[in-house]
Amino acid sequence: MKKVIHIGLPELTGEELIEVGELAQEAVMEHIFKYLTRSEVKDIEVTARINREDTLDLELEVYLEVPIFVKVNVNALVNEAIENAYKKVEKRLMEIAGENKAQKISK
Repeated sequence: MKKVIHIGLPELTGEELIEVGELAQEAVMEHIFKYLTRSEVKDIEVTARINREDTLDLELEVYLEVPIFVKVNVNALVNEAIENAYKKVEKRLMEIAGENKAQKISK
């Protein structure tokens, strides 16, 4: 499952972009493992891609495979995990924007 969110924020440093991507990946994993144990997950892969052009686009791709005996709606869980990640990323980007604005004012 793949989703793209258009954020459209001012310039971010390379370090901030990496931080945002890692935050998104960690948020997805945390959400999934809040509902499943490690033994219930056969395979999981979370990929974050960030594109900077006119807007800042974050693309999350999540592959989750569970054994047949695990009773979970994988699509719903992945959707929830992605939404959770976007909320955390959005919050962090607002913090970064606030920090950048504060730095400009203090200069």
